[in-house]
Amino acid sequence: MTTETTSTPDPNTNPAPTPNPNPSSLIHPRREPFEHGLLPIPKLIFPDPTPTLIQLKQQLSTHNRVSSSLLADSLQISIDHARLILDTLASVLHSDSDPLVKARPDEVDSVGADLRDLILFLYIQSYKKLLPRTHKDAAAVADVWPSTSAFDGYLSALSPLQLVRSNSRRFMPSQGDEEAHQLSYLKKHMANILSLLAEPMEGEREREEAMVLSMEGFEHLGFLLQFGDKGSEVVTLSQAAPFFANSDPDMPAVPAPATQVHDWISQNIASALEHITERISSKENGPANSSDSDVAMTDACTSSIKTSPGARGSCFIEGISKLSFVKQPSDLKGSSSVKVLNCHDSILYILAPLRYATIYGCSDATIVLGAVGKAVRVEHCERVHVITAAKRVCIANCRECVFFLGVNQRPLMVGDNHKLQVAPYNTFYSELEEHMADVGIDATINRWDETLALGVVDPHDSLSHPAGVSDVQAEPVARVDPDQFTNFLIPSWFGAESPGSTKDNPFQLPEAYLASQQRNLKNLGETKKLLREAPLEENQKRELSSALHLLFKDWLYGGELLAPDLTILVCTHFISYKPNNTCNNSEFVTLQEMSDNFTAYKAIDVE
Repeated sequence: MTTETTSTPDPNTNPAPTPNPNPSSLIHPRREPFEHGLLPIPKLIFPDPTPTLIQLKQQLSTHNRVSSSLLADSLQISIDHARLILDTLASVLHSDSDPLVKARPDEVDSVGADLRDLILFLYIQSYKKLLPRTHKDAAAVADVWPSTSAFDGYLSALSPLQLVRSNSRRFMPSQGDEEAHQLSYLKKHMANILSLLAEPMEGEREREEAMVLSMEGFEHLGFLLQFGDKGSEVVTLSQAAPFFANSDPDMPAVPAPATQVHDWISQNIASALEHITERISSKENGPANSSDSDVAMTDACTSSIKTSPGARGSCFIEGISKLSFVKQPSDLKGSSSVKVLNCHDSILYILAPLRYATIYGCSDATIVLGAVGKAVRVEHCERVHVITAAKRVCIANCRECVFFLGVNQRPLMVGDNHKLQVAPYNTFYSELEEHMADVGIDATINRWDETLALGVVDPHDSLSHPAGVSDVQAEPVARVDPDQFTNFLIPSWFGAESPGSTKDNPFQLPEAYLASQQRNLKNLGETKKLLREAPLEENQKRELSSALHLLFKDWLYGGELLAPDLTILVCTHFISYKPNNTCNNSEFVTLQEMSDNFTAYKAIDVE
């Protein structure tokens, strides 16, 4: 690899740069690589990554971009794992203009990954997630609501939810805790990271004091770091750095000594860590703020509802219980990612274009995500139905969940999953296709049933499996029986904000599921006809109306209590009406309100 240079910089003539003093422009870790970019592939966890990756860099130095086959040969891994690396890297890259991000699935291998981005991606596979502090009475909170379901032949002391709830909210890492942990990791490893990006000065040997970073190489650090806080625009590293900020765009920038770059980044990280410490300390000693974005990742039993914009484009939806909840683009205030935390016994509709989505610690809920252009991660959930159109999906440590997917890449199953099912995408709303186009999801590609399962032990996460637990083969994922497949009907009033062009499911259904859908619709029509033509007395009509009302309540509160035909019959009639004053001025609709409105509208057609 060659380095752009016009002259040889002298480290002795460059004074040590000072960190950016503006608190609103502190340096931050890019959370996406740490939240969506870690892969539990043992061969990627290097005991000492620096010499291994320097050797890999030298081996691939003649290739500016690396294909999956070349990567598989270099790392001695399977072609499936190599392709997974490229797909995952594409989903967390900092530049949407990179050819790998814009490549269609059949173009990924011919485009390949930039070697420098790939090296940084492989380096952070050594990162370990922040552990919670031990609760002083873990046994007392280990069996909190919701209760555990039984699993045949599965001997585990705690379910996924109980496991994360064995530590109360105040003992779990908050967003601030995790950011500080990531910054500390980067500060500790920055010298090694820079050595992988640096090149020797022209005519010099590879000595530490002779290593320099070109402006282009320095920009690749944007994969890990960025400037700009909540409410401010993200600034590129080269714009913030004193040694590149005033470079002439018509002239190649003079490379900066790696030692100078290291000093500047270290000082900025130290300032950011000090700011985070002060912020967390003030929150612990001050009154709680309902709009605080420094939310914990789990909660033993939350009773309040929190929806708040987070730092740098994230929106948190937390603590929803026994409600129907709606978020549309205007509600997200420009947020590019959503985190749904600790929601239970509810139906959540997040009908917006997103870059990233995380669902964590939820149970007995149905969660509909609009179009997610980068990645969806579902973790530590029980008995949750997730419906999403997405570029890629990762599912970790979940039980008895069903995923209705329109997904362009193979769904990734990691960690300790049990009794999971997948099915093709089964819904739509009026703006779905516009949202999919906005974030780059291709409706002609749906790999919903091509799941890729890795081992149950995640080396990045000691919470689920402490050190010393041996890895085992992951449990296979089942397909939903086509006879049990039904459309999920999103209430029409949610589309009132801005009518769109989508009139049907944009993803083509497999033949068996399409036949089941058509059969259910035919049965629905016949059942409605029988109801209309039934020679019933007035008291018999009232009895039938009452019976269907009870069936609707059973479905509403129990989810799976009705056969598919009855589910369609009861729900189709109900959600075609708009409940009085339940969604006009509030994003919350209680299940009781839904049930009451079902009675008020007499949604069954027996008159």
